[in-house]
Amino acid sequence: MPGRSRRQHALATAAMDGAAWAVALPTASWVRFELDLSHVDATSLSVALLVVLTGQWLGGWVGRLYSGRDAMGSLEESVQLAAVVLGAGGLLLAADLVAPAPFLPRSVPLIATLLTLVLCWTVRMARCRYRARRCRPDKRTARRVVVVGAGARGERIVRAMLGDPASGYLPVALVDDNPEKRGVRVCGVPVRGTRRELGALLSVTGADTVMVAVQGAGAGLLREVSCVARERGVAVTLTPPLCEVFRPRLGLDRVPALDPADLLGRREVDTGTAVAGEVLAGRRVLVTGAGGSIGSELCRQLDRFGPAELFMLDHDESALHSVRLSVHGSALLDSPDVILADIRDPDSVRRAMVACRPDLVFHAAALKHVPTLERFPLEAWKTNVLGTLNVLDAAVAVDVAAFVNISTDKAANPTSVLGRSKRVGERLVAHAGTRSDGRFISVRFGNVLGSRGSMLVTFAEQLARGGPITVTDPDATRYFMTIPEAVRLVLHAAAIGRSGEALVLDMGAPVRIEDVANQLMQLAGQSTPIVYTGLRPGEKLHEELFGSGEWGDRPLHPAISHITVPPLDPALLAEMALRDGETAAMCGAVGEQGPVSAPELGKAL
Repeated sequence: MPGRSRRQHALATAAMDGAAWAVALPTASWVRFELDLSHVDATSLSVALLVVLTGQWLGGWVGRLYSGRDAMGSLEESVQLAAVVLGAGGLLLAADLVAPAPFLPRSVPLIATLLTLVLCWTVRMARCRYRARRCRPDKRTARRVVVVGAGARGERIVRAMLGDPASGYLPVALVDDNPEKRGVRVCGVPVRGTRRELGALLSVTGADTVMVAVQGAGAGLLREVSCVARERGVAVTLTPPLCEVFRPRLGLDRVPALDPADLLGRREVDTGTAVAGEVLAGRRVLVTGAGGSIGSELCRQLDRFGPAELFMLDHDESALHSVRLSVHGSALLDSPDVILADIRDPDSVRRAMVACRPDLVFHAAALKHVPTLERFPLEAWKTNVLGTLNVLDAAVAVDVAAFVNISTDKAANPTSVLGRSKRVGERLVAHAGTRSDGRFISVRFGNVLGSRGSMLVTFAEQLARGGPITVTDPDATRYFMTIPEAVRLVLHAAAIGRSGEALVLDMGAPVRIEDVANQLMQLAGQSTPIVYTGLRPGEKLHEELFGSGEWGDRPLHPAISHITVPPLDPALLAEMALRDGETAAMCGAVGEQGPVSAPELGKAL
């Protein structure tokens, strides 16, 4: 607070404590003399009051009780207050004992000290109570909230809501599955039952928001709460982690809506980054496709490990501008760490690799949309197959220590041009490992939530336009992972992957696409029809993580499977002849398991 206000506050508080002593001393004498005031000497009381006020104010100044250092009514201030009051009372008793003629019975200082302490605490609590009520959100305009979880996080969020009149949230009740907490009050807000009683409680309290404040809330709990809230037209939010609640840019008016990733049947898998940090620190790193959703996040995460140099390669100059700005806070496109090159051009890739001479390469550049590549299979061939081969040849030439290729679950038993082209990429990566001392690894992703052009982004855009939302089939399922999961898996692969392997994250059970669409509508508080378009060419009803004959071994991490990928000699690619510009059959021929001979390729074509 400003200096003048601080001084005024200190003087007012000191005067308040002095008034407490002025009341306590006569009251203590009155009690000591059995309610007979005739034995109370006004002069003695005046001397006693002078002594005790000297002790109180001197002790308060030395102990900084009146400096405003500790919040009024806090535990810290209460302890300091007790020390000062007891010290002043002790001074009064000592003065009475050493005086030639005692001016007060010895019991009076003791009684007065206890009375003063009670009075000071009472006044402070009353002021805190008054101030807290003034800080509460306006009941007429604030959203009424039922908080799920009465633990530490629930208590923090209730205090935060009630302590900010601009929060816009007014907690009216809490629920907790611990029956011993029933009836407990948090800042005056009662715990009124368990999660099973949430529906009835929403009706009774008239709440229009449910806030989940359970540390590590599982998907089952979130789904149950969401279902109950949806039936009553009530919004659901998650309390952010403590580090975000107190981040300056995030206020309670921006409590994040329930992330759809929390409703996908599992929690994020944290593969950790400590091991990856040991591999990445002080190394020269190159990321292809650096301007994409995964590539840009990779660059941001890699930068935190302190690589010697981080090179960002992409054929989109605007994307390079954005990713460098997000990583370094500046967008100097003339910086040597920004490389404008197309992986389809072997000469450009080779020159870039020789100039950078990276220790590690993360290959994220690819075309990824199934319907588009079914129409333009030659583009898949040029980028996902030949482009990958160009990057591999250049990486082998400069003796990279590790090469991590980002693949897709569509490469398992591929039925689409995308899946076949990525399967070819996996096999080319495995072959590169046989002709280099470095480790050449692939990582299979499921559908990445929030990536550019992903299903969730598409649904959100359709919903914003008023619908409808398009879903291929009511029974279609997919494996989903979040961008942080995907990036952690890539980084972990650089540390633990063995050459010639593909690494797959345990993504739990597949999720129905229709369920994701319905959950997104519920979170947005909107409703729109779902139109079923039918499976398009190349699309599967259910995706797979492992192809025929593959099985996942987990030797190093309980959530990461290692698959041995059969290598494919790039020389076989030269055996392929384009026919009418179509390459779907070509991709399929080399994408299957096992060795492929030139006659078999010709027959497949």
